[in-house]
Amino acid sequence: MQYITVDISDGVATLTLNDPDKRNAINLIMNDEICDTLNDLEDSADVGSLIVTGAGRAFCAGADLGDLLSARERDNIQDIYRGFLRIADSTLPTVAAVNGAAVGAGMNMALACDVIVSGESAKFDSRFLQIGIHPGGGHTWRLLSRTDDQTVRAMVLFGEVLNGTDATEAGLSWKCVPDSDLMEEARTLALRATSYSKDLTKMTKVALRELPSIDSSLEAVQHEVLPQIESMKSEEFTRLVQSLQEKIASKSDTEN
Repeated sequence: MQYITVDISDGVATLTLNDPDKRNAINLIMNDEICDTLNDLEDSADVGSLIVTGAGRAFCAGADLGDLLSARERDNIQDIYRGFLRIADSTLPTVAAVNGAAVGAGMNMALACDVIVSGESAKFDSRFLQIGIHPGGGHTWRLLSRTDDQTVRAMVLFGEVLNGTDATEAGLSWKCVPDSDLMEEARTLALRATSYSKDLTKMTKVALRELPSIDSSLEAVQHEVLPQIESMKSEEFTRLVQSLQEKIASKSDTEN
């Protein structure tokens, strides 16, 4: 592949945006490669989670400016979004390991992941208005789902840029770690997710996406009933519960 690399180890796939000379700016070929790769990773029994990061000193500098200038029509501009939208729709648990700048559509690439881990060098920069373009790709909606209204307005309307520490305090990032620890921290999270059933995480991600439509306690309970019952039919559920029962019994015998 020309613009991304993929490494798979212990059930964790690491997808690296790999055009460091252009600070990993998103182009249409990169988007094709991301979409094709996600299809393969989701179908693979060897992959249980995904880390997205960038090569070199930046996470992703946004959309390729040439492609952006060419995208003057509704259908064309949506081509620019295809890569991060495919990640947002992934059935895999996803972690963005943000090293350096995440700008515009590159910030959307991070926001598309389930969890964002920031290195100390991370910079979250909306920057749409600064180049004379309205925010796109669901940027404001994704940002508001992580932070609050004032943070969205400060970043989008007033050009505030958040470093890794500030992004974590604002809720945009889950945690901020030294750059040298970034991939290890992301991998620790991703490895934990690989220990769960892929079918179970897939169902759970569907349920999480639908949470904004729920506005009562009863709806919340009903929302989870069917997938919870379905998960309880699995052999894995039976095995794990039996194992837990055995541990409890063993501990009880020891104490007596």
